[in-house]
Amino acid sequence: MQQPVVVEVLFAPKALWQRALLAVSGSLLIALMAQVSIPLSFTPVPITGQTFGVLLIGALYGSRQGALSVGLYLIEGALGLPVFAGGAKGINRLLGPTGGYLLGFIAAAWVVGWLCEHGWDRRVSTAALAMGIGNTVIYLFGLPWLACFIEPKKVLVAGLIPFIPGDLIKLMLAATALPAGWKLIRHIQGLNLGYKAIKRG
Repeated sequence: MQQPVVVEVLFAPKALWQRALLAVSGSLLIALMAQVSIPLSFTPVPITGQTFGVLLIGALYGSRQGALSVGLYLIEGALGLPVFAGGAKGINRLLGPTGGYLLGFIAAAWVVGWLCEHGWDRRVSTAALAMGIGNTVIYLFGLPWLACFIEPKKVLVAGLIPFIPGDLIKLMLAATALPAGWKLIRHIQGLNLGYKAIKRG
């Protein structure tokens, strides 16, 4: 059964302008996280905070709104805004070695959002699994694309193995933050209900 995600509980966006504002805000968060970028000498793929931003937006926004935000982020970069890793920009970034990862962001946000719409963000174990699945989706897009630019036998070394430790850290951060956020939301809702009951009394 589908459940509301965080933004639906906190903001209940219904109007088109509200959803548009959420999409812009989500794209800006991803762009900000992308500026946390560490280039590696042996691969065209940098270590960045992008994946954390993408998976977090998917979890907070849900499947459709999350994918929309990521799609807007990619459009912003393609049109020349310096939103990609390290301030990079332009359509060539989407067509280059890291283009598969970028396109995979849309699918990953949708998958994580769908899982969170089905309650996976309420517990640490399932939240971690959702984030892990989202990361896997990104690699399923990124690695085959990267293999078109470098020797296929080097793809895992250049596009996967160096990023696993950081992915695990980001995964656990998100997996613990999401259930904690839901506990806080329920606490606030309980306080509000108590206040209303006292006021009526």
